[in-house]
Amino acid sequence: MTNYYVITMMDNKRSTQVARRCIESGKKLGYNILMFKAFTPDNCNPEEVAIYNDLPLKGFEEKYSRTGNCISGFLSHFHLWKLTVANNTPTFIFEHDAVILNKLPDITNYDILSVGKPSYGNFNIPTFLGEGPLTSKRYFPGAHGYRVTPKGAQMLIDEAKHTAGPTDVFIHVDKFQYHLGETYPWSVEANDSFTTIQRQEGCLAKHNYGETYEII
Repeated sequence: MTNYYVITMMDNKRSTQVARRCIESGKKLGYNILMFKAFTPDNCNPEEVAIYNDLPLKGFEEKYSRTGNCISGFLSHFHLWKLTVANNTPTFIFEHDAVILNKLPDITNYDILSVGKPSYGNFNIPTFLGEGPLTSKRYFPGAHGYRVTPKGAQMLIDEAKHTAGPTDVFIHVDKFQYHLGETYPWSVEANDSFTTIQRQEGCLAKHNYGETYEII
């Protein structure tokens, strides 16, 4: 058994619209993806929630993201990792702008497996077909689509209490080494026209950033 969740800002129309698109793209392939209510600066105090969960705040002090929004995004992933451990069931986690393009892997040798096409910046094309070690980047090429086992989720939770930061950069080869993999061809892509986390400096790193790309 595997669970599937898409992180959704329930009080944001744009977020719920693209999350439904994610759900529909999964349904076409036989996956029952459920919405997971995102943490946002509008429904919580991100810094207080992070401190309550013993998460350090220093790693979120960077120029590319709005701090409260970035912490909130991390908290959404963090609580899905906790849910994965509590349910003792592997989980596919998607961000609201994810679109599932083809079948997701049923079985993997990796506890943390990216299935998403890199969504920004420079990246490498894996030389393997199927699954292998994370190759496209040294860190997650966007956190818009990945599978985590209960063991992997516990590893992420434990490490977060030391080095929490922007979710994709946090999930780094140097921290998780042989537990971290990816699939190729990629099964998921981020089809986004807006950001709820980044500042303009962060948007400039995106391939699709232009006049129609919005910061909301």
